[in-house]
Amino acid sequence: MRINNRAAWVLALVLALAASGCSGRSDDDGRVPETAIGDKVTIHMMHLWPEAGSPGQHQIVNKIIDEYQAENPAVVIKQEVLDNERYKSKIRVLSATNELPDVGLTWAAGYLKPFVEGQLFAPLDDLLQGELRDSFVAGTTEAYAFDGRTYALPLEFNMAPVYYNQKIFDENGLQVPQTYDDLLRIIDKLAANGIVPIALGNKDRWTGSLWYMYLADRIAGTETLASAIRGLSAFEDPGLEEAARLVQDLVDRHAFSKGFNGLSNDEAKAQFMNGEAAMYLMGTWELPNYTTSPSIPESLRDNVGFFKFPAVGGGNGSVDSWVGGPGVGLFVAENSPAKAEAKTFAKYFVKRWGEESVTGAGVIPATKVDTSAIQLPRLFIDLLNEANRAMSFTLFADVQLTSGTAEMHLNQIQALFGQETTPADFAKAHNEAIKSGGR
Repeated sequence: MRINNRAAWVLALVLALAASGCSGRSDDDGRVPETAIGDKVTIHMMHLWPEAGSPGQHQIVNKIIDEYQAENPAVVIKQEVLDNERYKSKIRVLSATNELPDVGLTWAAGYLKPFVEGQLFAPLDDLLQGELRDSFVAGTTEAYAFDGRTYALPLEFNMAPVYYNQKIFDENGLQVPQTYDDLLRIIDKLAANGIVPIALGNKDRWTGSLWYMYLADRIAGTETLASAIRGLSAFEDPGLEEAARLVQDLVDRHAFSKGFNGLSNDEAKAQFMNGEAAMYLMGTWELPNYTTSPSIPESLRDNVGFFKFPAVGGGNGSVDSWVGGPGVGLFVAENSPAKAEAKTFAKYFVKRWGEESVTGAGVIPATKVDTSAIQLPRLFIDLLNEANRAMSFTLFADVQLTSGTAEMHLNQIQALFGQETTPADFAKAHNEAIKSGGR
């Protein structure tokens, strides 16, 4: 869906608002339309951390807002909170009528580009000249920059390990795989024993993309995959087509949850967290569930480990190459009636998020963290160490690509997993869409 397709966006806006039941409330279900209450400035913030799904992040947002309002009594922050998929849908349709929240979340690279081209996000380079200077992990702010200007401030840094249930592994005499062939033997044994090897909810499609991207990286190599995504080389590369073939081989081996193409990611995650599946490939935004979340039983938190996606024999990729990179970033709407105050709040929020998110939510922030004086769970420390050892990070494909091309990619991923296309046709569809710019 592209910004110049205005009629379609307006129709989508009507449908999205009807589906989400927007009613002018200031809690999880709506957006207060006023820009000021009495003599106070009102800032509308929209984010994707509902209390039910992301309790740690939700609590931190509330804490930061409460602190800011206490320090700035002339400012009122009104929140709208949606889950990931509803957030993505609504933020796009609100763009059609230029009614974005004053402050909200965005992803980097190709996802960000249409908003920048539509002059919907305010440049934030001035915020990087003060106390935030040199506070971000190297390379994170660049992911939100176009033509030398920065349009969002990164909050999270993500990488995607394979989480596994140690109890299931022990009960089935399994060890962490060192090679892809080891992983296949684990999958075959678990499937033969009536256990779901891998939790996957591919209704959301980007979840399946993680599997394809890792296989493409391990077989064809990081540079080959990156070049194809940028349109500098063809997706018909033998390694990229082999990755697509191996996806379908995993399906034939019954590696994934039954009915995976009709399951949401939340449903698949529940399988893993309920001990009904042995493995789950997902980003480090899930770390709170396995480290700090008080709502998750300690027996589960103590039972989850991770491993790097293993090397494929004869492949060109390294196990120290990760799918991941900068996660969500904070934007300020260009047409915000409270833009100056919104930018001040955004600066405050990013600084406090970096200070609170490690211990409060167990996520890896995009700002630098001194962990020497912080008591952290072992799983968190081990993943931080892996991040420090990483050779490269390949940003999620649907984030790198422009919106129309990303939609093609996600549809093709679902078709590939559903065996409704061939590896050759999968590659051809990508080439055609990337060359045409997704039109």
